[in-house]
Amino acid sequence: MNRRSVLLFVVASLAYGTAFVGIKAGVATLPPVLFAALRFDLGAALLLAAVALRYGVRGCLPRGRRDLLGVGTAGVFLVLINGVTLFVGQQYTTSAAAAVIFGVVPVATTPIAVVVLRERLSLVGVAGLVVGFAGLVVVVQPSPALLDGTGVGEPLVVCAALSVALGSVLLRRIQPPMGSLPLTAWAMVVGSIGAHALSLALGESTAIAWTTRELAAIAWLGTVSTGMAFPAYFALIRTAGPVRANLVAYVVPIVAAVSGAVVLGESVAVTTAVGFVVVLCGFALIEYETLRRDVREAWAELRPLG
Repeated sequence: MNRRSVLLFVVASLAYGTAFVGIKAGVATLPPVLFAALRFDLGAALLLAAVALRYGVRGCLPRGRRDLLGVGTAGVFLVLINGVTLFVGQQYTTSAAAAVIFGVVPVATTPIAVVVLRERLSLVGVAGLVVGFAGLVVVVQPSPALLDGTGVGEPLVVCAALSVALGSVLLRRIQPPMGSLPLTAWAMVVGSIGAHALSLALGESTAIAWTTRELAAIAWLGTVSTGMAFPAYFALIRTAGPVRANLVAYVVPIVAAVSGAVVLGESVAVTTAVGFVVVLCGFALIEYETLRRDVREAWAELRPLG
């Protein structure tokens, strides 16, 4: 990874990691679905402005069936379902736990890709899935509390992570011709409309006594954790490759844990930390061949310098 890739990696990790703290801070007083919709509003406005400046108004519009399918898929799975279940779920769990659960996205993507894309999975990969699932169980800790509704936070975040995994695989199958940045911008518009409609259907109150805390949470999520995070992540995929880019998912929980402790005074449960390590081991097993190849290539590049 060159200096630009390292900078993009740091920006994406910090932007995504602090998003969980921003969500946790906002859902304490804001209706969660409306809060998600407002985040999407601001993010969509910033991303559409950036796309229009880069591509022009005509260049950022979806063209053809595959573009429309791509925007719809990303808008429903990557933005709407993901955002709503995450925001509602974070009312009942910590920033660190939510971020660790999201770290299972690369692991969850594999079995979905096997079914949808007919990709093959080795025995080592199967072992990685089992290990990754075990780590998720350690973090979520299924218990009778789910039956009375007091332990729904982690399962809702799991739904958000699974929605991202499914949406990512479906996008790979659709392969929309339009660029990733305009696709994300229009997907944010779809998610915003859907979230506002759902908020109205749920009867969430729009009479909000705005304070600096709520405004800061929306501003941070809409600008840094959306307007900066998505472009940085997509640029990282182009410069460093998808495998290295996906390692962001394993730095994000650390950022979320530290920022949650500093900003909100949250503590990290031992089971959350243990579960994070187990999920990371599962990912390493699934991507064993790719990681081994990358390590060999990196070592070959470093040897002449020694």
